[in-house]
Amino acid sequence: MNTIKNLIRGNKLFRKYHFPDFEENLETLIKEGQKPDVLFISCCDSRITPDFMVGSKPGDLFVLRNIGNFVPAFSANGDFHGTASAIEYAVSVLQVKNIIVCGHSHCGACQSLYEDIPKSQDFINIRKWLELGKKAKEITLQTNFKTKNELYQATEKNSVICQLENLQTYPY
Repeated sequence: MNTIKNLIRGNKLFRKYHFPDFEENLETLIKEGQKPDVLFISCCDSRITPDFMVGSKPGDLFVLRNIGNFVPAFSANGDFHGTASAIEYAVSVLQVKNIIVCGHSHCGACQSLYEDIPKSQDFINIRKWLELGKKAKEITLQTNFKTKNELYQATEKNSVICQLENLQTYPY
């Protein structure tokens, strides 16, 4: 069956069987607005399902997803900053109390730090974005690993630490 048709079918099934479980909560969220306590920063990897992973319901998490769950250091240059604006909104407008940076195993972004990304226009934004993982890679390379898998796992862990350090550069 066609992927789009499967998604439409899934939405119809959700509305019929699962939406009633959340309807009252969603009506409250519509009337009163969202007031999540947590900003959940995760990778946009299709295998990551934040609400499902932590058992939250609509309105519990303000979710920010990007490649590698990377957080750029704060910059006040007035340029387009999607990740930074989501962090700013969560903290300054929604007044979230907690921020979680959720790394994950088998992260393609962390693995890509060790690969040659083509220098074509098709990869210009990916190459730039992956610069945010450079520090994690440098820290990881200070240790010798027996396998690439161990190297990648260490990079994933170091990356979360680096993203937390970058979060601390934000004034809010």
